[in-house]
Amino acid sequence: MNKIRKGDEIIVTAGKDKGRRGTVLEVFADDRVLVEGINLAKKHVKPNPNVGEAGGIKDHAMPLNISNVLVFNPKSKKGERVGFRVEDGKKVRAFKSGDVVDI
Repeated sequence: MNKIRKGDEIIVTAGKDKGRRGTVLEVFADDRVLVEGINLAKKHVKPNPNVGEAGGIKDHAMPLNISNVLVFNPKSKKGERVGFRVEDGKKVRAFKSGDVVDI
């Protein structure tokens, strides 16, 4: 069970996009996360007339290290660390402040 999952809203804590928020698109096995609209890089793309793809320079989202992001807590309006605890016999993710992440 991962502390950060696909669909979580996160906030970046380090790097060029520090302070920006986004949604996790994918979590990789090597402790990296792909976040929508964060850590964009320029990618040069050749035109492909068979697919109908135009060439040019496009923005491409690159993965971030999982240690550089925190799950966003809408209650406190900040990024917070996440842990696990058992409630009603079920393992749930919870912020260190005490609020449950998954409702």
